[in-house]
Amino acid sequence: MSGDTIKIFHGPQHPGVTGNMSMELDLDGETIVKAVTHVGYLHRGFEKLIERRTVIQAFTIVCRICVPEPDPNEENFARGVEELMGLEVSERAQFIRVMILELARLQAHLLWLAGQGGSIGHEIVPQWAVGERDYILDLFEAITGGRVYHMYIYPGGVKRDLPEDLPEHLTRLLDTLEGRLPEYDRIFFDNAAVKKRLQGVGVVDADDCIRNGYAGPVVRACGIPRDVRKDAPYLVYDRLDFDIPTQTAGDAYARALVRRAEMDQSIRILRQVLEQLPEGPFQCKLPKHRNFKVPKGETYVQSESARGAFGYFMAGDGTAHLRRLQVRGPSIVHAYTLLEPLLEGAQLADVALIMNSLGICPPEIER
Repeated sequence: MSGDTIKIFHGPQHPGVTGNMSMELDLDGETIVKAVTHVGYLHRGFEKLIERRTVIQAFTIVCRICVPEPDPNEENFARGVEELMGLEVSERAQFIRVMILELARLQAHLLWLAGQGGSIGHEIVPQWAVGERDYILDLFEAITGGRVYHMYIYPGGVKRDLPEDLPEHLTRLLDTLEGRLPEYDRIFFDNAAVKKRLQGVGVVDADDCIRNGYAGPVVRACGIPRDVRKDAPYLVYDRLDFDIPTQTAGDAYARALVRRAEMDQSIRILRQVLEQLPEGPFQCKLPKHRNFKVPKGETYVQSESARGAFGYFMAGDGTAHLRRLQVRGPSIVHAYTLLEPLLEGAQLADVALIMNSLGICPPEIER
């Protein structure tokens, strides 16, 4: 503390903090004059942990890089290995991967909605959203055997085929969500108190988005329709019909509206996957685990997570290990380049709202 300012730590125990991170804040009354991000040490060092394990052993680690949405990590890792090894993934496996990724996006947006509602003090929203998310976790458990960590998207395809009754359960879930989302509009997105708390808060400039490499709802809320699924299609996204929602205000409310619209698009994609899902193998023929070697070479793969573009650089050296792995998630620029200046001049009560609106996952930073 110096002069008229006081220093406090906002998190990691604060319920409005996204994950195990903390903001060191210098306050002049309720106004923030300086903000410094501390990302914590719960999950860290993933890249070196993976490089010191065989590819098959590393497969079980990558999902920890972002707990709220682990599946893009699994898909990037598997696709990178496939490109290095020249493995061809069946159409059925690609459609199943899209299904998993879009379910992951839906549950991640519901978890975000729960956090944002709780940060405002709108307690019915987190109760509803967490309950809705649990129905998606039930599906994950039926498909993969796990609710949060799935370890399902595997090099060469997926670990096992879909349950026979999965289409029926997924259709029922999508019908339930479509019926529930207008209720979220009524009590949250169209709520005058919510608009008063979010509109004009945490405003991001479109030019800054391009200059600093921001991603996901942050850039789409500034009117930039950037999405890896459209810009550099992977799996079978180029065969599916969906839109990229955008807003122009660039504030926390615009980012909320983008996420809300993306939930509609994920439901739209999932219905198409159910209609077009082909028969066929769910896994290609792989070498025996003892002979699983990654040829020399390099590749970079990326996917669109709920938080934005998520990329993996991978280099093989002819052994069972990767010579180099580097993960590039959106959180590193959102938590430092963006969050710190956004908080300067903001009110203490808005810290959690701004942080949640950016979609930060701390282990992506300390990876």
